[in-house]
Amino acid sequence: MFSGIVEEAASVVRLKKEGGNLHLTLTCSFVNELSIDQSISHNGVCLTVVDIKDHEYTVTAIQETLDKTNLGLLKPGDKVNLERSLLVNGRLDGHIVQGHVDQTAVCTLVEETDGSWRYTFEYDFDKAMALQGYMTVEKGSVCVNGVSLTVCDSRDNAFSVAIIPYTYEHTNFHRIKAGTVVNIEFDILGKYLSRMMHFAD
Repeated sequence: MFSGIVEEAASVVRLKKEGGNLHLTLTCSFVNELSIDQSISHNGVCLTVVDIKDHEYTVTAIQETLDKTNLGLLKPGDKVNLERSLLVNGRLDGHIVQGHVDQTAVCTLVEETDGSWRYTFEYDFDKAMALQGYMTVEKGSVCVNGVSLTVCDSRDNAFSVAIIPYTYEHTNFHRIKAGTVVNIEFDILGKYLSRMMHFAD
């Protein structure tokens, strides 16, 4: 489980396709603290460390993950937002994030607003899924590329978020522009509430 508070934007070193799997090798400042079988959020996707060598580590994404996320679009040199799993005795600074990306969205607009940035994203809307909590709500939480954010201007198939300078500089948001594909995970609490309301009828 994660909180959506990104620790670092890692660099993609190599990509290797093997059948339906994609092996991603990355480098970051805390490689020497990692261990095999450890879970790490990559752009919001929970992946397991399968190899560590020198200052690099490798994770593997299966075909289903590649179909639902932006990981298959990565190339060497790209930046990936990283977060290690929560410590039980730590503070939950963001919101509860599972690392199970629901779908991708496309950035449609980036606006600079007096020292911060406003990003607008659009995604494929499915009414049946929305009734199960796969949607955004005004002032609710959403995870974009692994970053816990507050929703503003929530619509059926779109929403906006505000990005402060620290987040802009320390995550891959500074590389997101109109047309960029991002991963989104809707709030798990909303999904449970929607499910419970369904059975209460």
